[in-house]
Parts: sequence; structure tokens; C-alpha cells
Amino acid sequence: MGGGECRANAYNCAEATNPLPTVDTVWLEEMTWMDVRDAMRAGKTTVIIPTGGIEPNGPWLVTGKHNYVLRANCDRIARDLGNALCAPVMELVPEGRVDPPSGHMRSPGTLSLRQETFEAVLRDVAHSLKVHGFTHIVFIGDSGGNQDGMGNVATALSAEWNADAAALHIPEYYRAPPGTPNVLRELGVTNADQPSDGLHDNPTITLNMLLDDPISVRWADRVATRQADIDGVSIADLGTAIERAEQIATARAARTAALIRERVGAHGK
Repeated sequence: MGGGECRANAYNCAEATNPLPTVDTVWLEEMTWMDVRDAMRAGKTTVIIPTGGIEPNGPWLVTGKHNYVLRANCDRIARDLGNALCAPVMELVPEGRVDPPSGHMRSPGTLSLRQETFEAVLRDVAHSLKVHGFTHIVFIGDSGGNQDGMGNVATALSAEWNADAAALHIPEYYRAPPGTPNVLRELGVTNADQPSDGLHDNPTITLNMLLDDPISVRWADRVATRQADIDGVSIADLGTAIERAEQIATARAARTAALIRERVGAHGK
């Protein structure tokens, strides 16, 4: 326990008192084992496994686009739920055939997993969390190519676990249900006839990334070279851009948290 033997140090004992105050994070990797134990005992028995990717996203956005978005959004989803934590972002996912290259693998910098590898990793991570006592393991993915694998694993694990715990896939995190309000349109920033730059990029994703780290969208360099816009939407004013980004992330988190509550309620545990 705790990385060592109880007889070697009292802090390795299962019931050792945490010597530090409660930490203000929802990320497992930012917590000690005692922090996780105490959070679970306090009722945080839902855990989210976010899946991202390393892929090309035009000249402005770094290859880890989806991972930056998830670092901003999973935090907000877990805090909205109040009883959830976030597993580390799974940064490697299927991106196309490796050799000969297909899909995003045709662009330098892309890293791709085979579908069976991806699903095996999802299974192992989810099973690890169940063994520790989490009762609801939730998969969300920020990329279209991740959805089938998460759905396959969630279905298989829930059947295997036989109601002891549930694995839940929330595809609506990625693809919003019909009728979901468009934050930027409601703010009057974009419209139905918005021009497109034809890139694997758009104002919503750029702003969501910027919320986690402005460097991920090359904000300063783009402002300095007068290229701080995407599809006609400027991100040059950092304060305004962050305000819009907060509204985008908050809306997406609220929608996803509501769906998780609904699915967890249907499981009934």
C-alpha cells in the first residue's frame, strides 16, 4: 500500500491519516494515493477516462489539440458533477493505418494506435479503476475516431461486471445532440453562413484549447504576425477570447455532466 510496506513506514498503511489538507484537483495524476482514497470515501466514485489524440490540425494548432481541450473540459465536467474525478488524458488513439500510412498518419507528428491496442488499454485502465472501488467509469472522447472503441469497451465491460459497476460511453460529449445551442452563434460571433478557412480547425476548438494554454494555438506569434483569426473570428484580444472560451467550455461541461447523471441514474447503483 502507498508504494511500500506498512512495516517500513506508517504512511504505507491502508488506514494511515493523510498528513496534508484536501487538495483542490480532480485529476488522479495530481493526487497522492491518500488523496484518491479520501476522495472516494467522501463519495467521489465516478471517474472519467478522457481520450484525445496526436494529429495534424493546420498551421496554428499543435498536434495535441484534443488533449488540451480535454484538460480544460474534464476538469469542468468533474467539478460540475461534484462526485467525480478525471483519469489522465489518454493521448494516444487510432489515427489511421501506420504502414502504409492512411488518414492522419500521412502527416508528420501523428501517432497512431491499432484499434485493438486502443481498446485493450481502455479495458485495462477501466478495470484498474473498478478494482479500486469506482462504481461508474465514464468514457468521453474529443475526436470522432475514438468513439467506436469507447462504445465497444463500455458495452463489453458493463456486461462482464454484471451491475457491480458500470462503464458508460458518452458520445454526445463529442457530437452534440440536435438542438444544442451554439455558444458562438448565441454570442453573435458566428452565423450559419460563416466562412471556412478549410482547415482541421475552427473558432470553437481554438478557443477551447486557448483556455488550457494560449501557446497551444500559437496565440502570441499569431498576434505578432497579424494572423490571429480562424474562419473570420479574431482571437487577438486575449481577454475577450478567454471569456468566450469559458462560455464554450462551461456549456459543454454542463451538457456532458447532465448526460452522465442521467446514465448513472439509469444504472441505479
